[in-house]
Amino acid sequence: MALHAWIPNAGVNAGSLLQTLLPWTGLCVPVLLVLAAVRRSRTAAVAVLAPAVVWVTLFGGALTDKRSEGVGGGDLTVVSHNVGEGNTDPAGTARVLAAAGADVLALEELSDASAAVYSRELAAAYPHHAVIGGVGLWSRHPLADVKAVPIMPWTRALRATALTPDGPVAVYAVHLASVRVSAAGFTTGRRNDAARELAAALRAEPAPRVVVLGDFNGTYQDGALDPVTSQLRSAQREAGDGLGFTWPAPFPMVRIDDVLVRGMTARAAWTLPATGSDHLPVAATLSR
Repeated sequence: MALHAWIPNAGVNAGSLLQTLLPWTGLCVPVLLVLAAVRRSRTAAVAVLAPAVVWVTLFGGALTDKRSEGVGGGDLTVVSHNVGEGNTDPAGTARVLAAAGADVLALEELSDASAAVYSRELAAAYPHHAVIGGVGLWSRHPLADVKAVPIMPWTRALRATALTPDGPVAVYAVHLASVRVSAAGFTTGRRNDAARELAAALRAEPAPRVVVLGDFNGTYQDGALDPVTSQLRSAQREAGDGLGFTWPAPFPMVRIDDVLVRGMTARAAWTLPATGSDHLPVAATLSR
């Protein structure tokens, strides 16, 4: 746990896989305690303090409620959701998202048919929207400078300027490439390439206030995503309550969906109720 950043990614990408599942390494602590009790070994019981302290150092802060204003009180509330290509109830998902009362929605894994449903269902609350490829933004505020961000051969990211009453905010909707665990190991090559392209776009981004919403197919701890995460802060880590796992929705085990910010302060971050997708939506309230 303590040396996770030193585990190499050569070959099977063991480092990224461990970092993706890093919070679950804490399960070793109760197992070791049981083994110590079975052995009736005081030395073993004391030794268990080492992994316990390391885990608390890494994740103890995430278990506290850092939301300064509940789920409100900021200048801009945003929601991101991988709506799921196999989602059979996009209209119901749209209602769940609209009920959150966000100013900006970012949706990923859209098909042509589902994009039309979301556009129809969200039109009343979100008069401004843009869809390019499989990603889209819906906003209560006007959107300007909408363009695709070329992170992959097909469109998986877009950028727009949300013209909010408190000034312009650059908003990105992003869906990095999927990863797989197979006999070949943890396959992350396409995702890592996409992350580097996104990082380059963010370095060139002139706007002082930036929000990146999306499905990153990796966690904030994954060192392979450092080109992106080194430029932005996670709203969940800054102002969330708990670990905020988002996937798979029936029993979330990892947080691969996130709200990342630069030039803004996260005041609250949380997950929304499950929809017809295999991901949970994530939300955050931000201030200047």
